[in-house]
This record gives sequence, C-alpha cells and structure tokens, in this order.
Amino acid sequence: MDKNQMIILGVVAGIVLLLLFAGLWYVGTYNSFVKKDQDVQGQWAQVQTVLQRRYDLIPNLVETVKGYASQELAIFNSITEARAQYTNNPTAANANQVETALSRLLAVVESNPEIKSNQNFLALQDQLEGTENRIAVERQRFNDAVREFNTSIKVFPNNIVAGMNGFNSLRRHLEMRRLHRLILTEINSAEIL
Repeated sequence: MDKNQMIILGVVAGIVLLLLFAGLWYVGTYNSFVKKDQDVQGQWAQVQTVLQRRYDLIPNLVETVKGYASQELAIFNSITEARAQYTNNPTAANANQVETALSRLLAVVESNPEIKSNQNFLALQDQLEGTENRIAVERQRFNDAVREFNTSIKVFPNNIVAGMNGFNSLRRHLEMRRLHRLILTEINSAEIL
C-alpha cells in the first residue's frame, strides 16, 4: 500500500468511528429522554394515588362529622358532589372543588369541640394529615422529575435529538402549581371564616 491509500483508509476509518460514536450518543440520548419521560409519568401516577387515598378517606370523615353536625347538610352534599365530579373527571379544577369543600368541613369541625374529641375523628384526621404530607412529597417529586426532563431536552446538543423525536417541554407541573396555590388560598379563606 502506498502512502495515499493509507491516508484515505485512515480518513475513512476516522469517519466510520465518528459516525459510530455519533450514533451511540444519539441512541443513548434518546433512551435517556424516554426514561425521564417514564419517570415523569410514574411520578404523576404517584400523585394521583395519594390524591385518591385522600378522596377515599373523605367519606369516613364526613360520616364521623355528620352525626355531630347535621345542620351542615349543604357542606356534606357539596363534598359528595365534588368527589363525584373528580371521580368522573380528575382535573385540577375538580380537585380544587374537593379541596374547598373539605376545608369548609374542617371549619365545621373546629367550631364543634365534641367532634374534635371523638376518637374516630381523631384517627381519621391523623390519616388525612399523613395523606396531605404524602401529597406534598409526591407533588415535589413530580415537579423535580418534570424539571429534570425539561432541562435535559433543552440543553445543547440534547435539544437537537429532542426536536428530531418530538420530545417537548412538559407543562403538567404548572397545573399542579396553580392547583397548589388555589388550595392554599381556599384553606386560608376557610380559616378566616
């Protein structure tokens, strides 16, 4: 082999290695996006699970309070209606209606000392508080997963692979943040009443 053939062979080998490296990087980047997208979906499922736990506890809480506060029938009806709407259509707006109704129920409890001393109610209240803490943790984990995904698809050169494969920025966390702000507003309003 003469010198020119060696140079051409070296250039071709370099191009093949470069293409192989680029292909491996592309596949690895794509797979990391898929994994992060699945992580986000898994975290969202966790949020829904703890929200469902809360909604499952509400009827027990309502039944315990109902015996003490029969004059508050409108609150019980609004909780039942809000839960039914959320069950049929689990959106942030329907979750907010449940939060509002639940905060009104807790305001009734605060005004009735005999309810607060009932052992069943205390146990249910502890479970509800634990569930609220789980919700906060799972929402934070969800937001972290969304932030990690969004960051990974926006940095160069990952944004090229993301754009070629239809990976877009996730916006669900914005809905969760709006829901959280609405919940805090409703809870603060209920405490004032």
